[in-house]
Amino acid sequence: MQILLKRKGEAAPGPMETQAGIYHAGEGPLVCIDPGHQAVEDNGQELIGPGASRTKKKVSYGTAGKASGLDESELNLAVSLKLQDELLARGYQVLMVRETNRVNISNSKRAAIAGQAGADVFVRIHANGSDDPSDTGSMTICPTPANPYCGGIYRASRRLSDCILDHMTASSRFKSNGVRETDTMSGINWSQVPVTIVEMGYMSNRDEDLKMVSDSCQRRIVQGIAAGIDAYCGR
Repeated sequence: MQILLKRKGEAAPGPMETQAGIYHAGEGPLVCIDPGHQAVEDNGQELIGPGASRTKKKVSYGTAGKASGLDESELNLAVSLKLQDELLARGYQVLMVRETNRVNISNSKRAAIAGQAGADVFVRIHANGSDDPSDTGSMTICPTPANPYCGGIYRASRRLSDCILDHMTASSRFKSNGVRETDTMSGINWSQVPVTIVEMGYMSNRDEDLKMVSDSCQRRIVQGIAAGIDAYCGR
């Protein structure tokens, strides 16, 4: 089984980078891709949404593969780089929140990058973890209709989440766990553009973990996400 963690020829991570938002030109809709998490979590606090009284960690660690031992941040980046290439091939404009693991970018800043660029969609790539190793399957996450911070993007975010989940699970052949609606995610609450969190599968499940770190499965996931974005954009 081949495990791909970075693109061919990519340099090894250097000192921590603070620059964020790497634009790749195209002619179609602008897709902002956020590879979830980063090499080192940031325990500093930020508001959960504009005008909120609650705070959360700026960036949490995420999870890691039960069998592969791979950090979620590395898996998210590997899939996101493949998604970038696929979307560019389909004629989209792409804005990458990060292209290396050595960054420190808070969840609110990630949303701001997408919003300031006027992205048509903001796709946040993640993998899941659970205390129950038998848990499997994919889900997407969006705000609720009553979200006090970004309720105005609910309908579009829900449609984006449905489109991506349906096409991704058809391509990856992972079980669909549906769309979760929540107002607890700061990276969603700060978004000004249609947003979804894509939970590709469970790294806490041995079989699903080993599938997700393989090149073939990553490409099926990417094909599905791209097809879902096509469906959302009417392309």
